[in-house]
Amino acid sequence: MVAVVRKEIVPGSSASEDRYRMGMWVALAAILMMFTALTSAYIVRAASSNDWRPIAMPRILLLSTAFIIISSATIEIARRKLKSAQKDSYRRWLLLTIALGFGFLGSQLLAWRQLVGQGIYVASNPHSSFFYLLTATHGLHLLGGLLAVAYLLVRTRKLQGNDQAQTGPQAAAGAVTLYWHFMDGLWIYLFLLLFFWRQ
Repeated sequence: MVAVVRKEIVPGSSASEDRYRMGMWVALAAILMMFTALTSAYIVRAASSNDWRPIAMPRILLLSTAFIIISSATIEIARRKLKSAQKDSYRRWLLLTIALGFGFLGSQLLAWRQLVGQGIYVASNPHSSFFYLLTATHGLHLLGGLLAVAYLLVRTRKLQGNDQAQTGPQAAAGAVTLYWHFMDGLWIYLFLLLFFWRQ
């Protein structure tokens, strides 16, 4: 009898996970296309202009990079804690991910302030324009990720003690974790592009 019940649950859980995963892959594909277009514009503009002036990397961006790499680890740990039904631990790791995400955004704003303090604005030169554009676009997408993590946090109050009730939250946590890892990898790519390509 137990075996029959479990067989009925598995297809539902698989469909739920597939739905979340497919939706997230579609969203990531759209984001990837947008950043591919921006990267192409960046490379073409850098190669074809005489007014391209490299900007010095604000050192605080190293802290930003550390924040987002660590947050990628914390959200992965949170996902695994949910999978093993450790709800309190899951909640704590989500809170830490949110704190690191806001730390990343805060350090990005400080980097902008440092550049403004040096007299480097959006319209100063093509490189600075792309820096502000790419970091702002990434920051907005990361803010969307923070809202998604906050949603997972709110849902922790609805978690029940049985495995069936956790099927949906696990699928949602998996999709949000995938998105967060993508934002992490995207930032590292942008960081290398902005400061180590054609310097």
